[in-house]
Amino acid sequence: METAYSQIIEQLGEDLEREGLKDTPARAAKAMKFLTRGYTQTLDEVVNDALFPSDNSEMVLVRNIELYSLCEHHLLPFIGKAHVAYIPQGKVVGLSKLARIVDMYARRLQIQENMTKEIAEAIQSVTGAAGVGVVIEAQHMCMMMRGVEKQNASMTTSMMLGSFRSSEATRNEFLSLIK
Repeated sequence: METAYSQIIEQLGEDLEREGLKDTPARAAKAMKFLTRGYTQTLDEVVNDALFPSDNSEMVLVRNIELYSLCEHHLLPFIGKAHVAYIPQGKVVGLSKLARIVDMYARRLQIQENMTKEIAEAIQSVTGAAGVGVVIEAQHMCMMMRGVEKQNASMTTSMMLGSFRSSEATRNEFLSLIK
């Protein structure tokens, strides 16, 4: 990867021997590995058996989970927040695990639409919940820094599974709680 960054920098017309760029290919490769570390994680590792028995059958919601991802089309960042909710059926997952699941999928080359679905399906598979709702709001640098250059545009995606899809009351409760 370091070689590839060296080639990109040279193709831009820069001098890799210039003081400010001498270590840039190595730093960029290290940064890219960090930004895409979701590829080295599995759902089982992230959850780490943090499932606990519970007789709660009311909505569990974690709002404003910040996320950082890279657009798979331009390799530019998109930054936002995820709101994640589920209706437990006999077990709950450790609170931090919801944020870790969001991070695992965000730290891959992504489009927001797919990431929203992947997070919802992962939470469903781990918890066996009666329903899962995920809403993600993000700003995309590929739209802000290039192309149409719209600084205030944001994208919202949602995925509703189980009771969040079938019950308007459950869906509306979730959506009202994240506003």
